[in-house]
Amino acid sequence: MSSYETINVAIDDSVAILTLDCPKKLNAMDHALLRELLDATTKINDDDFIRVVILTGAGRSFCAGADLKMKSPARQTVEEHLKNDHRPILSAIRSATKPWISAVNGAAAGVGSAYAMNCDLTVMAEDAYLYQAFSAIGLVPDGGATWHLTRTIGRKRAYEVIATGEKLSAARCLELGLCNRVVAPERLLEETLAWAKELAKRAPLSLRHAKTAVRVAGESDLDTTFDREAELQTLCSASEDYREGVAAFMEKREPEFKGR
Repeated sequence: MSSYETINVAIDDSVAILTLDCPKKLNAMDHALLRELLDATTKINDDDFIRVVILTGAGRSFCAGADLKMKSPARQTVEEHLKNDHRPILSAIRSATKPWISAVNGAAAGVGSAYAMNCDLTVMAEDAYLYQAFSAIGLVPDGGATWHLTRTIGRKRAYEVIATGEKLSAARCLELGLCNRVVAPERLLEETLAWAKELAKRAPLSLRHAKTAVRVAGESDLDTTFDREAELQTLCSASEDYREGVAAFMEKREPEFKGR
């Protein structure tokens, strides 16, 4: 993996830990960080050895959002920045063939909240929170934040959170389905890594196709979802991992999945 200045990538067994590493500015995103984040995301997704990815932030914050002091390249509009700099990263995470887990420490604010919600699973520290800070500075949520909020907590609650700028605590996020687990701050990475390693032992193809099925289910009607499940089940049932899983079950041993 490449050497970076604004992020850090560590590999623990088959789990990659991608850390936003600009703690002095609470990991606010600028062009340099986004360039490195896209490079790292692409390389991690292309590495078949890595089965699960953790996205987190160094220091007191997961991500404070966009760096408001950032100077855009000449003639680049806000729309171009969002579509050209943020969308490729967020799309790569969403379409990845492996699960991504956001480990949220402190604030996940602004577009940083979109990155946290965009991951497949989320673990939050007890003192962490999601924050739509946009209305306080005359903006609207971006990075897909409105999409995630509306589909998870509903239109009226989503609009309330956006309009009022309410800071959603970890406990509240758990109630609303915006995160999966809440842990003590000092155990955030430890607990998330343990969960990631547990997932990494599962059949990679199963995790991959289940991720696809869930995405289709969230955007389609029942018949479309049923048909896609049948297609994906056909792929899984023809895999070596399926035969290994059945054999391990019959032989009362732990399976050794290969991802094929």
